[in-house]
Amino acid sequence: MLLEQTDAGFKPSKYTSFNTRYDKLNTPRSAGYQAYRHSRCVFVVKGFGETEFNNKKPMHYFDIQAEHGGLLLGGLSRGWLNNQTGEIITSCSIITLPPHKKLGHIHSKSMPLILPQNESIINNWLDTTVNSVEQFSPLLQPYIPQNLIAQQIDKPITHHPINKPELIVLDN
Repeated sequence: MLLEQTDAGFKPSKYTSFNTRYDKLNTPRSAGYQAYRHSRCVFVVKGFGETEFNNKKPMHYFDIQAEHGGLLLGGLSRGWLNNQTGEIITSCSIITLPPHKKLGHIHSKSMPLILPQNESIINNWLDTTVNSVEQFSPLLQPYIPQNLIAQQIDKPITHHPINKPELIVLDN
């Protein structure tokens, strides 16, 4: 999400992260604080991958997809003005939540914010005039709003299935 301007344009900051932790969203001066209040975004995806590590070595890889259709992941975006050209570059990150008990055997550290496919919630999430974020607090708890299929794979580059796919049932 964080970029640094160079003579050639922008490059990722040394503090760059693809994710923004939920517990930093209400911390003033954190990378996601202002974006959470003014520039939330949605990633429309088929699924996401997770890798579990032990002592920095991958233990297993999983591909997780919606049982039907796609997923809406909650995120943040930020615009960066190139002082030399006037061009605006947009960067973004996905909000991560604490791990969900149903996904703990897949990834024990976190899960992405999967937004419910509810028009009112999505409209409020994307509305840049909605900067009172208290209404989004329930979304920052681990929650699975739709059935997921988890498939262990050999590794992301080859993506060969290992074992049978597992149904992860939505939360009520």
